[in-house]
Amino acid sequence: MTFEYSQEISNDYEKLLENEKECDVIIYAGENQNLKEILAHSLILCTRSQYFCAAFSNEWVEKKDGKFIFKKPNISPELFKIILRFIYCGKIDLTNLQGSELLKLLIAADELNIQTLIPCIQKFLIKDKKEFLQNNIMEILQMVYLHELFSDLLDYCLENIKRIFNSDKFINLEASLLKFLLKQDDLRLDEIEIWEYLIKWGLAQEQEFNQDVSKWNQDDFDNFKNIIQKFIPLIRFYDISSQDYLNKVKPYEKILSEELREEILKFHLVPGHKPTLNYLPKRSIDSTLINQKHVALFANWIDRKDEYIKSPYKFKLLYRASRDGNTASAFHKNCDNKRATITVVKIKDSEQIVGGYNPLEWDISGYKSTKDSFIFSFTDRMDLQTGKVGYSNGDQYSIICYKKNGPVFGYNNLYHYNSWISNPVMTNNQYSYPKLDGMPNGSFNIDDYEVFQVL
Repeated sequence: MTFEYSQEISNDYEKLLENEKECDVIIYAGENQNLKEILAHSLILCTRSQYFCAAFSNEWVEKKDGKFIFKKPNISPELFKIILRFIYCGKIDLTNLQGSELLKLLIAADELNIQTLIPCIQKFLIKDKKEFLQNNIMEILQMVYLHELFSDLLDYCLENIKRIFNSDKFINLEASLLKFLLKQDDLRLDEIEIWEYLIKWGLAQEQEFNQDVSKWNQDDFDNFKNIIQKFIPLIRFYDISSQDYLNKVKPYEKILSEELREEILKFHLVPGHKPTLNYLPKRSIDSTLINQKHVALFANWIDRKDEYIKSPYKFKLLYRASRDGNTASAFHKNCDNKRATITVVKIKDSEQIVGGYNPLEWDISGYKSTKDSFIFSFTDRMDLQTGKVGYSNGDQYSIICYKKNGPVFGYNNLYHYNSWISNPVMTNNQYSYPKLDGMPNGSFNIDDYEVFQVL
């Protein structure tokens, strides 16, 4: 029989910190009038922090009268005490800290290599300090984008990219940071919007530019090209409609190479032309039915999480009925043996979508049991609040794979057989999936349906 008293040990270490007995470390935190002396124990610091362990083992820390001396003028005494308490007993209370203090604490935790503390601070900021983040998003982006461990805050900034681009400070963005942003494959913006923001930034770099491009001479175009030329390869021109290209890109067309202009022209005029120059994947999901916000919500449902800041999954389009043929054979040809997939169905002449998640794989092997599959319904796909989800009870009909069928979820809960049908049947006094409000009854017509591999 095993007994654990971890809380008692934690309390004892907290008392040790408060009593400061046999301390052999002196930390001078803060500077000037805010300079304070804090005592600690080298054995505990070395055990709990890679930073202090390296300092003691490499002997690059000052030692005087048998005590190790650390000087940390960039970390306030108040924040250092918070970090020490976490090092000693694993306790931290962020409730009364302001947003700016939390950012300083995050930087300090990174400097002292307290890695377990970093995600805690980020999650607290995102959950409880949203107003602060939104009001200071540009400064926060500049702080976090080069820190690998600050990925949660970086994801938050990227999820709010429009707020960044609409900021008054956007035109002062460093070129390296703008390049970093334009490299992102999942910005929640239309490509023409990204182009317009790039033009806005470029025009602001030279006061001499006339805002009316129709009045530019060749020198103006040459100067402008020199400013934004390095960003041109990052623009997905083939995702810009011909109308938007004509109205918003063509006025600046002289800054594009002749080869690129020729490729864009062929792309819009020659059916099936596959461009080879400056071709990049779509920033958003390849879908006519859903967007990245749906992907983030589906990720929450897949992992049964309250909220992801950014989806840990990518959705790869395997099948689109209108493109590949609305038949069971076409579905199986494109979707079998591809592991986890999600199916999205748009009901005809409406904004309602329904569908389901298969965590296993499609094939023609018959019944499959799982508690991780689900079905869903959005009465309005443009309003995520209308989304409802129901998980399988784990019976043998969770997923059904028949050669003559497309996707089948549950015992007739939602399935494709020539048409789409929802007509749940009970077995053992229960349905395979809960009944969802808004799910159609019987056979229903659709505009299209898509199946995505979940990677």
